[in-house]
Amino acid sequence: MKRLLQISLALAAVFGAGSALAQNAEAGKGKVAMCQGCHSIPGYQASFPEVYKVPKIAGQNAKYLVAALGEYAKGDRKHPTMRGIAGSLTEADMADVAAFYEQLGKGAAVPPDVQPSDKVKAMIEKGACTSCHGANLSKPLTGAEPKLAGQHADYLFAVMKSYQSAKPLVGRDNAIMAGQLKDFNHEDLQELANYISSLPSELATVPESRFHGK
Repeated sequence: MKRLLQISLALAAVFGAGSALAQNAEAGKGKVAMCQGCHSIPGYQASFPEVYKVPKIAGQNAKYLVAALGEYAKGDRKHPTMRGIAGSLTEADMADVAAFYEQLGKGAAVPPDVQPSDKVKAMIEKGACTSCHGANLSKPLTGAEPKLAGQHADYLFAVMKSYQSAKPLVGRDNAIMAGQLKDFNHEDLQELANYISSLPSELATVPESRFHGK
């Protein structure tokens, strides 16, 4: 338990960096034009470093979104389009955009719980997933970690592989996540991603028309 707490606090420090700025969701509404072309189209797919659906970000934790944008801007997350977009935003812009997307979510997910197989349950315990991402992988410890439940399976699979990768143009630089996932093979990661994607979710893809009140 002590080890899980240490991991949780370390991840909160990593994901929560730079998230203390004041956030203005209404201001963020006018700053999301560059986001809409991908994140406002249900089922839209990215093609780097492989084809997968872009993540659902409506309803995601604002603290986490700010941290993720910061990592793209610094190059800790390797994605040329996202790095360009994040690099064009000020810290205040990131805070406002994150606040806007956080309040677009579907609201609290309603059970029933989806029970994992014994293998997936063991992987969740081994990876200490709920110690940071919370009950049903939808109630993060501090809000600085992402909600995972209901996220696209192919995106989750690509992300988990990227944490394992040391390749400079593909991987994500996060030693803690790399350590948690290092013992899983790709078959394991795919099963884990499929399960997480099947869970009740607060995340959504909000079509662009919603942003303009149509």
